Amino acid sequence: MSDNLQHIILIGGGGHCKSCIQVIEATGRFQIDGILDVKEKVGEKILNYSITGTDDDLERYANKAVVFLITVGQIRSNQIRKKLYDRIKTLNLKLATVIAPDAIVSRYATIGEGTIVMHQAIVNADATVGVNCIVNTKALIEHDARIGDHCHISTAAVINGGTLVENDTFVGSGAVTREYISIPAGSFIKANSTVK
Repeated sequence: MSDNLQHIILIGGGGHCKSCIQVIEATGRFQIDGILDVKEKVGEKILNYSITGTDDDLERYANKAVVFLITVGQIRSNQIRKKLYDRIKTLNLKLATVIAPDAIVSRYATIGEGTIVMHQAIVNADATVGVNCIVNTKALIEHDARIGDHCHISTAAVINGGTLVENDTFVGSGAVTREYISIPAGSFIKANSTVK
């Protein structure tokens, strides 16, 4: 690996981690130094990468030139992702923002730290995505939409123009919102539903 790559540690070794690895590798910007998960999984491999420790090891990375990405998935609850985010911030560690090279993110859009924008997702002009979010494969976030912190916009979901999605919300695969509506914090939007 080239020395000009950013070293990154992933936190969470499940299925979502595999998708994140695919995106991270595709960017050509990072060297994955390891994955943190539960003690029982240390030594196992996720794709080509070893689970090297647990989140109890986070402190040892203080003052090291490494960034982190939370690769725990989010469906029913985002509590694990939020707790990990808060722990990383408390330790003054740095979070990566990862954007797939085949995603389309407007130069006029804003993407928060710790967020991953996955393959073929679109984030259009003047849209904002908060911190520690998942914008999953083929999701569409249209112009002027606002996505709060700790949200998951699932595969092929459509957030239409001007929609406000408040913090801690899950939007299921294939769901579509009407334009310029507000979705309250902590909402759970079912797959393939229409939000009017």
